[in-house]
Amino acid sequence: MTACDVIVIGGGAAGLMAAGHAARLGARTLVLEKMSRPGRKLRITGKGRCNLTNTAPLPDFIEHFGPNGRFLYSVFQQFFADDLIAFFADLGVPAVVERGGRVFPASSEAGEVVDALARWATAGGAAIKPGAPVEQLVVQAGRVIGVQVGAPATRRGQTPRTPPAAGLYRAPAVIVATGGASYPGTGSTGDGYRLAEAVGHSVIPVRPALVPLETAGDVAPRLQGLSLRNVSVTLSADGKPHAAAFGEMLFTHFGVSGPVILSLSRAAVDALDAGGRVRLAIDLKPALDEAKLDARLLRDLDAHGRQQFHTVLKGLLPRTLIPVCCELARIPPDKPAHQVTAKDRRRLRAWLKGFYLDVTGYRSWHEAIVTAGGVDLREVDPRTMESRLVAGLYFAGEVLDLDADTGGYNLQAAFSTGWLAGRSAAGG
Repeated sequence: MTACDVIVIGGGAAGLMAAGHAARLGARTLVLEKMSRPGRKLRITGKGRCNLTNTAPLPDFIEHFGPNGRFLYSVFQQFFADDLIAFFADLGVPAVVERGGRVFPASSEAGEVVDALARWATAGGAAIKPGAPVEQLVVQAGRVIGVQVGAPATRRGQTPRTPPAAGLYRAPAVIVATGGASYPGTGSTGDGYRLAEAVGHSVIPVRPALVPLETAGDVAPRLQGLSLRNVSVTLSADGKPHAAAFGEMLFTHFGVSGPVILSLSRAAVDALDAGGRVRLAIDLKPALDEAKLDARLLRDLDAHGRQQFHTVLKGLLPRTLIPVCCELARIPPDKPAHQVTAKDRRRLRAWLKGFYLDVTGYRSWHEAIVTAGGVDLREVDPRTMESRLVAGLYFAGEVLDLDADTGGYNLQAAFSTGWLAGRSAAGG
């Protein structure tokens, strides 16, 4: 099939949704996937459980994307969370809603989502061609006319499993749904940015988002494996607060991770790349203000006056955090509770409300969940996902300059932009 109506570059969430929708509207549709099978990144999303979307109301949902979220208003008005949940239910993939409005397949199996989506696309008439890396978009007189495909990459001395797909594939509509640059082992290696720039599109510089952070010193390694729940974390750059989040975080051998940290990571990455000094302030007792926390400390110290200070802390902190607390609050662990002074208590209270970690870096693309940056949204029509520069060219998914917090927001954007691009490309 070297001539068709719609070519979709990339067989991920956005690409499969776009292809299936276009095919079901009657368009001869071909998916060109450079990997050996489609949906490799989708299979590992949400730690293999696939956080499909979120039940947050539209305004709240949009807010999670920051200023660029406004682009999605018209997209989500056409295909949103309720539509996606109903869509997968019709495919035999019912969903469940968990804490924070996060929506997962009831089976908690991302593979079930990928398989159902691929079956739906092919049953509707879309053809999926693996091992077909697109080298360039072919444009004439300001209109896309097809794509140039190269030979599939193979290891030296190996024969490709699928016949070479090299050559010109013609179509009056092409959808770029190549993903971002995160998890490159799944095929997301930034190809879409190169393709877009080659035909005149601007690409906002890409950087890792939803990525773990590296911290200075030995505190994080000493706490490796410790998960803190219901903490409030504020990120500052050069002494000025930039962002804050509440929830769960995790200490690792290199620094910190977990939902709260991932949500703050984009601000951290941007500040670090700008040469700023980045610091995290962890409020371990966000439900207590200074006065209530002081009263709690007084009660605990009075009630256990004969016990050593570190023993009293067992009712306040996880066991592995106690030695760090004693060290940073400068209170000897074996000090009797009744000898803890008001000055000691003030230092303890300050540490509990502001446990500081200096951020020195961030992890690589191999650990980033999504990509920040991408094709400039000003050059894409949000009503159709069509390029404003090249007729017949469409964009969908992570290749666009859209990224949000964890919680199902990014995947919903991929499905929604794919659905709209598929419909528009097919003339629906």
